[in-house]
Amino acid sequence: MPTLPDVPPLHRRQALTALAAFCAAAPWQAAGAADADASSAPAECVAPSRPGGGFDLTCGLAAQALQAVRPGRAALRTRYLPGGIGAVAFDQVATGRLGGPGTLVAFSSGSLLNIAQGRFGPHPVSAVRWIATLGTDYGVVAVPRSAPHQRLADVVDALRTDPARVVFGAGGTLGSQDWMKAALLTRAAGQDPKRMRFVAFEGGGEALKALAGEHIGVFTGDAAEALQAQERGVPLRILAVLAPARLPGARAGLPTAREQGVALEWPTVRGLYMAATAPEAAVRAWVAAFSEALAAPGYAALCSQYDLYPFALTGAALEAFVLHSLAGYRQLAQDLGLRTWAR
Repeated sequence: MPTLPDVPPLHRRQALTALAAFCAAAPWQAAGAADADASSAPAECVAPSRPGGGFDLTCGLAAQALQAVRPGRAALRTRYLPGGIGAVAFDQVATGRLGGPGTLVAFSSGSLLNIAQGRFGPHPVSAVRWIATLGTDYGVVAVPRSAPHQRLADVVDALRTDPARVVFGAGGTLGSQDWMKAALLTRAAGQDPKRMRFVAFEGGGEALKALAGEHIGVFTGDAAEALQAQERGVPLRILAVLAPARLPGARAGLPTAREQGVALEWPTVRGLYMAATAPEAAVRAWVAAFSEALAAPGYAALCSQYDLYPFALTGAALEAFVLHSLAGYRQLAQDLGLRTWAR
């Protein structure tokens, strides 16, 4: 299996879990005087999908994290801009139709995967400024609660028998990260991913509604959105988490794909970018604000409320991570025989 971009291994999660438990009872410590800059002026976080998915979750986390260290600033509001699971937003930012000192846009590993394939248009990576990563999630395989599949092996067996009878669905189209999870699972069952059936939705929220209505049979999205949907009463069963080891705490009961005999992992990093045309002072201000928010006591606890795990990068480290991720995803796309476009 191709190597995916690195995220912190789960054996380090014990320390993070302890930190979350310690900070849960402690108040956030406010920053000093609020900056008279873009990070304290009214601003918006663009979620490039419909409500309810991972981009929506990213904007919600960003808003709360900022409010904790900038309590006097106007709340970061969320604006939805669906289209190509981030393609429309990226294109508008890259072409100058969307942007400015007060506009942040949510991205994920799936966004980087699409950029690597040229699916977000002929725009260079330098068309945007990468501000911060907020946390990491992991892929998940889930089915309706009424489905006959009780284990991941049941889905694998169904795929081996007839892949056309297994209907996958998630946010994203051919070549997206959710499609990749389904394709890699299909390949693990010894079948050609080109034979699988996949229904594309405009975000994980829409896909989870379809799963609840049994319009699709298998959801290959992310753990955070699936767990939060489950908490809201969506009738689903999580068969596997695509993590290297079991998640800590209350999620320890969820088995990984690897322990069920399927060597499939998929980390999903979530973060924010803004237009490259934004004033340099605004970029620096946002990077500083999120650097402070990510380092604040209690951030691990806040992440856990969103079913994410802290993964904090800004500045040069984030730029290096993006470039490393793009290279890995291009190789993965080639391995699966996907068409790519020049950027």
